[in-house]
Amino acid sequence: MANRRQINFPAIEMVTKVVNGERFVWDALRGRYLLLTPEEEVRRHAIAFLISHCGALPQSIAQEYPVKINGTAQRADIVVVGNDLKPAILVECKATDVKITQEVFAQAVRYNAVLGARYIILTNGHKHLCAELVDGQYRKLSAFPVMEY
Repeated sequence: MANRRQINFPAIEMVTKVVNGERFVWDALRGRYLLLTPEEEVRRHAIAFLISHCGALPQSIAQEYPVKINGTAQRADIVVVGNDLKPAILVECKATDVKITQEVFAQAVRYNAVLGARYIILTNGHKHLCAELVDGQYRKLSAFPVMEY
């Protein structure tokens, strides 16, 4: 599990359990325990932040959202949908030791070419990149986007 000091999100409480030496975390949105990998820890924090600071409704958050690229099934880590049930925010999570690079940005852009979300967020729990798609171009934002329902 990532070192708590590396997570640059407000602290959250996670319900965990250990089974056969592996730690699992409760996912209240999906109603089940998930293996607590470093990337999953970042995802738990990102979801909590989307709800507490960005105005996302829990029922509007989808995890491992299916994205088909060139006939290949891919999955976006988190997608927040708007009232119209169309993707509004695409979030790509990485483990804390994975850098947010141009390659990570390109991955999110490929997913978003299919999804058409207005915003993309890249995070490794320590560094965050938020961008808005305006007139076919991504513009870096100075803060996280806020959902309007």
